[in-house]
Amino acid sequence: MRNRVLVFAAIVSLSITQAYADNWPQWRGPNLNGVSNEKNLPVKWGVEENITWKLTLPSWSGSTPAIWGEYIFLNVAEGDELQLWCVERTKGATLWKKRLGGGNVKMRKQNMSSPSPVTDGRAVFIMTGTGILKSFDFKGNELWSRDIQKDYGAFGLNWGYASSPLLTEDALFVQVLHGMKTDDTPYVLRIDKKSGKTTWRVERPTAAIRESPDSYTTPALLKYGNTTEIVITGGDCVTGHDPATGKELWRANGLNPHNQPNYRIVASPIVYDGLIYAPTRVKPLLAIKAGGRGDVTTSHLAWSFNNGPDVPTPVTDGKYFYAVSDNGVMWCLDAKTGEKIYGEQRVKPGTYSSSPVLADGKIYITNEDGVTSVVRAGPTFEILAENQLNDYCLSSPAISDGQVFIRTAQYLYCIGKRRAK
Repeated sequence: MRNRVLVFAAIVSLSITQAYADNWPQWRGPNLNGVSNEKNLPVKWGVEENITWKLTLPSWSGSTPAIWGEYIFLNVAEGDELQLWCVERTKGATLWKKRLGGGNVKMRKQNMSSPSPVTDGRAVFIMTGTGILKSFDFKGNELWSRDIQKDYGAFGLNWGYASSPLLTEDALFVQVLHGMKTDDTPYVLRIDKKSGKTTWRVERPTAAIRESPDSYTTPALLKYGNTTEIVITGGDCVTGHDPATGKELWRANGLNPHNQPNYRIVASPIVYDGLIYAPTRVKPLLAIKAGGRGDVTTSHLAWSFNNGPDVPTPVTDGKYFYAVSDNGVMWCLDAKTGEKIYGEQRVKPGTYSSSPVLADGKIYITNEDGVTSVVRAGPTFEILAENQLNDYCLSSPAISDGQVFIRTAQYLYCIGKRRAK
């Protein structure tokens, strides 16, 4: 009887995992780490090749689409206005648009639509660079609204706010790590997803100076055994927090070993199989073992790497760890030891702000010129295709139901055929 129960539980768990993997509910996808379980994905496409549909957009954005079933959600900047768009999946028609507020500005590459939407399949949650945080149902009805800057003070990042919320179970986790343009202490929020009310707010002080407290990263979710933690990077360190209380459980310093004043962090932390990978401004990228408490700077350091990325968030399948630099130089390391498998291999020349996505034995890497290099995953570097969309691109690819979605300045592209149900 016990074996039957275990088998049934495994089948149910597998079914839920497979159904969830068809969606792309957050910036880093169904597993929160840039990895998808999708198969038979398109390898080659162009502006008019293997394109199922394209939707005209008013402007560029660093925001990645969130996808659930028949719905695609986009954070959109149009002139001074910021909007949430809901797009029908089959033909790319816009179902509704909701105003999030005004005050859109350009700050270096980004505008105020940089944070990606997140969804649990019932509601969609959207943050803007101006601090507006809202929730809508799938019909476009507003469920609640917050103004984070009004509640807790003006953001003080040098290049504007860009972190996406982390959604898990009944809560959104929102980080505001800043310091270049404010004396206010950085902090992290837990917000109840149903009511929009703050469950807790904890300060996260650091010794970082000038611009180095600023972080444009998105929190990561760490699970091991029966333990769940929220992982935050910024201010020269990586920290783990109790999701129930916000209490800091552990801290690893060393992301800015020479205390430089310009070590803001853009690439987000990722978690896989008991390791936390924490990028900084190129060097050093740290791999930290889960399970520590207090100062784990040396006690839980698995390995470090001095050729990490600046802007693109890395990706790993637990066996190989892939990092792409801002100029398109790619490294593959042993995910457990940091040993170099290959290094200094170059994908299409250009500037890279988009983060790589791993699926179907392939790594999808898009540069700012809209060229997506498809690289074979594994220990040997091989470029399978270079696909041009001839348009400015900051957004990372999203994958759902056998299709790849890429957002450029002018269009949202749906690439490839949808998997038959």
